[in-house]
Amino acid sequence: MKKFLLVMCAVLGLAFGASAQKTQLQIGYGGYTQMDCTDMHDGGSINNAWGALTAGINFKVAPSFTLGFTYTFSSASYKHHDDANAYYHVVMLNGKYDYWRNSIVKLYAHGAVGVDITHMTHDDWSKNKSYFAFQVSPLGAEVGLSRVASMFGELGFGAQGLMQVGFRLNL
Repeated sequence: MKKFLLVMCAVLGLAFGASAQKTQLQIGYGGYTQMDCTDMHDGGSINNAWGALTAGINFKVAPSFTLGFTYTFSSASYKHHDDANAYYHVVMLNGKYDYWRNSIVKLYAHGAVGVDITHMTHDDWSKNKSYFAFQVSPLGAEVGLSRVASMFGELGFGAQGLMQVGFRLNL
């Protein structure tokens, strides 16, 4: 009976260990987004924008390819209006292709498409508009800190920013 329980524990441990690299959670910050430099706020000039905070989940579908979803939040204020703001909610489908790797570092390309829902407010007035959102990052690097955690940086353009940095957890 003890041998059976030990074998069951070993099999369960191997099963959880084998699936540990298939799901990845990420959080990141990017500066100067698509929303800040294009007219995704119904005209007007942006006064102050702080960048974008992104959270996502990725699933490994092939040895060098992952698919996933991200949610990005950003906001900005308008010039010449004391209380005018735009709040950006972006949901995108992401793909990531690893084109070079060693035991610690991965170089990859990342692309995403989705929708941006912009909520604009001014005093008692507000409205929502939707826009096409994208991210193209031809140069990304991920450095493994442990078997579970890694940090990443990307250069590109889109709703997640010109340069995005963050952390990933492998589950």
